[in-house]
Amino acid sequence: MFGDILRFLLEITFMLFGAALIVRAWIHAVRLHPFNPLSRGIYQVTNWLVLPIRKIVPAGSVLDWPSLLAAWLTAMLYLVLTWLVVMHTLIPAALLPAALGASLLMVARWTLNIIVWLTFLQAILSWVNPMSPLMPLLQTLTAPLLEPIRRILPNWRIDLSPLVLFILAQIVLMMLSRVIFMLSGV
Repeated sequence: MFGDILRFLLEITFMLFGAALIVRAWIHAVRLHPFNPLSRGIYQVTNWLVLPIRKIVPAGSVLDWPSLLAAWLTAMLYLVLTWLVVMHTLIPAALLPAALGASLLMVARWTLNIIVWLTFLQAILSWVNPMSPLMPLLQTLTAPLLEPIRRILPNWRIDLSPLVLFILAQIVLMMLSRVIFMLSGV
């Protein structure tokens, strides 16, 4: 029972921090103003890890490589600690390449979870309170994902692109979860 509780706490902690690192990279990609309250909060939470990496790996014009590398390292640490909690030993050296790949897929999984939650929140707010101060932020973050879907879908009165994105993200999440389990056993 203690192992299950510890594993749950590890998953929540690392998922939230990994999500913050991914959102930081996303903020960089959509060029959200650095003084936006979300940006400032994310920077304060993640600067301790991203800034030292940034001294070695420069940020790209579109992709924030230090944030993505930090998310990958966070996922790797999560997998190692989870393996340690479950198996009571370190990951064998033979499984290290699989763990490296699984941690990359874990970052993709966290990214898809963020997409699902942002899309869901934006859809709910568009029905409940479309004039919410949070709506412009959500639209800025989700527009690069929803616009290609909107171009493909027929132009109806109802915007179904969030639903399509939600379903696609869930399908990919299911596939990624299975591959991560096959690679790492966690």
